[in-house]
Amino acid sequence: MSDRVLLFEMAPRDGLQNEARAISTADKIKLVDLLSATGLRKIETASFVSPKWVPQMADGAEVMAGIQRRPGVTYTALTPNMRGLERALAAKVDEIAVFGAASETFSQKNINCSISESLERFEPVVARALSEGLPVRGYISCVTDCPYEGRIAPKAVGDVARVLKRMGVYEVSVGDTIGKGTPDRVTAMLDAVLEHVPARDIGAHFHDTNGRALDNIRASLALGVRTFDASAGGLGGCPYAPGAAGNVAMEAVVDMLDADGFETGIDRASLGEAAKFAQSLRSGA
Repeated sequence: MSDRVLLFEMAPRDGLQNEARAISTADKIKLVDLLSATGLRKIETASFVSPKWVPQMADGAEVMAGIQRRPGVTYTALTPNMRGLERALAAKVDEIAVFGAASETFSQKNINCSISESLERFEPVVARALSEGLPVRGYISCVTDCPYEGRIAPKAVGDVARVLKRMGVYEVSVGDTIGKGTPDRVTAMLDAVLEHVPARDIGAHFHDTNGRALDNIRASLALGVRTFDASAGGLGGCPYAPGAAGNVAMEAVVDMLDADGFETGIDRASLGEAAKFAQSLRSGA
């Protein structure tokens, strides 16, 4: 495995979606532009979900239209259904993502359907995106713990990963949505996923609720995973995951990887500036 690690920036979407106060479109654009100057190659910029459910993301098209797109940077968006995909295509996103779960209860709370129903919904979305030349990433939430069901069996995660990969997603991002994962349980979960998806096609998304995110990244690195989601300033949380703290801070991940001898291509000073601005957008900041 290469010592190069790809970092996927979550702040503009996952980082801001749960903020209580409305964030202006101009501030969202400024955040993306600051992040684009750091050396990051992947930035999740928007979410084309129903504004009724996630009002903070209602201006996704305006954000996509306003950012300064840098060569070599991929600007991505979440698309839960065909309507969301149509909006994403119109906004000229570079890549889309579909988001499922390994917990039945979380799936119902988050996207109002069972796991099997969600996978059936994703199939035409993925097929259409691929026909339009858009790469598709697949997210799996609650890969170690669920806020409603407790611990999740590794096999449940592997089963969802298998179906997503068969659908045509280029990468499966496994998410510790409430940050209760530990290195041993993350390893067990990844072992189950690796039965169906090679390490090069796995991303990992850790929240730092219990302060274990960096430990879990190290456990993932040991198994060959080289793509990680993180959020400048540690912004984030899920509106359907009570008690979930923010994503692991991008700057902490970069510092750890640098110290451990991995290459990220990130300019730390520019990232610090972006992280400071991201934190200024927090409610009450």
